[in-house]
Amino acid sequence: MGASPIKFGTSGWRGLIADDFTFANVRLAVAAISGHVKSRAKDPVVLVASDPRFYSEEFTRLAVEVLQENGIRVLQADTFAPTPAVAYEILRRKLAGAINFTASHNPAQYHGLKLSSSDAGPALPEVTKDIEARVAKLVADGGPAPRKKAGSAPPGSVETVSLAEPFLKRLGELVRFDVIKNSGAKFVVDPRHGSGVGYLDRILSEHGVNFTAIHTNRDVLFDGVGPDVSEEVLAALSREAREKRATAGLATDGDADRFGIIDSDGTWISPNHILALLYDYICETRGWSLAAARSVATTHMLDAVAQKRGQKAYQTPVGFKYIGQLIREDKIALGGEESAGLSIRGHVPEKDGILACLLVAEMTAARGVPIREQIKQMFRKVGREFWPLRQNLHLTVEEKARAVRKAATDASAISGRKVASIDRTDGTKFVFDDGSWMLCRLSGTEPLLRLYTEAENEAASARLAREAADGCSKGRNSCRTSSIFASSSERTDKHCLFCSWRCSSFTTSSASTVS
Repeated sequence: MGASPIKFGTSGWRGLIADDFTFANVRLAVAAISGHVKSRAKDPVVLVASDPRFYSEEFTRLAVEVLQENGIRVLQADTFAPTPAVAYEILRRKLAGAINFTASHNPAQYHGLKLSSSDAGPALPEVTKDIEARVAKLVADGGPAPRKKAGSAPPGSVETVSLAEPFLKRLGELVRFDVIKNSGAKFVVDPRHGSGVGYLDRILSEHGVNFTAIHTNRDVLFDGVGPDVSEEVLAALSREAREKRATAGLATDGDADRFGIIDSDGTWISPNHILALLYDYICETRGWSLAAARSVATTHMLDAVAQKRGQKAYQTPVGFKYIGQLIREDKIALGGEESAGLSIRGHVPEKDGILACLLVAEMTAARGVPIREQIKQMFRKVGREFWPLRQNLHLTVEEKARAVRKAATDASAISGRKVASIDRTDGTKFVFDDGSWMLCRLSGTEPLLRLYTEAENEAASARLAREAADGCSKGRNSCRTSSIFASSSERTDKHCLFCSWRCSSFTTSSASTVS
């Protein structure tokens, strides 16, 4: 059997439009999904939705046709739909799953397919591996059955459904809008030209909250900067928040599963800090005595807050599907990832950027102080500071493979910091005895090597990142090239991070591996 041209990452399959993400490959993917769904359920019903990217309507129509050709009943969203609204509709209607055409926060040249299972969470690895295997078999057998003539499906066989009303009603049950409205707080909303348009702005309007909105028109180029919620992309929201003297700026990404928060002075707030604050706030206000959950790449501040509340924090691989399982099992009050995704108890086992923004609005309204001040208060409460940092390294395939091999090598100490444990939950994570840490892992959604660090202040975290990327500068010898991905023939010494050798400045201690 040949290899599958379709590979699922941490959140679906994504590719460059007209390069990897083609009509032929979409047809293969949906045919394979059809086979998988039919093997799991009798008379399955599948929802098909999309975000406002280029060619979303065409990909959606093709998916509907392929599903119908395979005898699957299809529901189609009446307009562009956020990923969390898709997840909620699966639960509400007890569907076999959903196909959502979106590349989430990726740049405009990408498109993608998110597959949700019947439990409303992202498809787990065993599901996506089965689909990839089915794709490979289809390719080996000459591809799926020939495409039928467009429009050959019986008229009216596809039911069009609206996802907004039931989903927004559910959010109204989870968020205390009276607290927001009565506080007099005002907000600026930025859905980034994505499928969050008509959701976050609509629900704030329906509950009488004071707000203004930007970037609500369809723009398949996303202003030329993409639909991300990073600090750089949200520069316009930052300006608007300052000029409008807003309580906060609230943003969602392309499919509204991620959130971006701007403080009243225009400062972009790290999602890591938001996760810790919201966990503390909802436990306090909802009376929940439950654990938290985070991915391996997410701040340990969440652990500190949980410990302060007498609770534990679960650690998972990167990918919200793992946190979603804990939500379904009702083990956690909140679960989140540093990439700006969260959900809470009683909600969908999927990232919800709309809910996240609403909870931030409620929290800021209830506490009446800027978010940055709330972070300082929390640092004092837990007894230390947490400053996470992420760097994206654009490397060749060979460099990435070399980096992963070297990151897998045990070390007893790095740049004078004793290694307390080595964690291989996802990538390789060095946890130091002073509470700081660094993680090296390949992105599951983009061609990047991600480097994460966290230390007691911003300077220390940045220093850890520099040491990992540029090599150890201590001792007699130093690297001429980046230590993560330099080959042995490119090096002038054997004293670099993420390799099997030690600098003369390294100290020694025993290291334990965390599985």
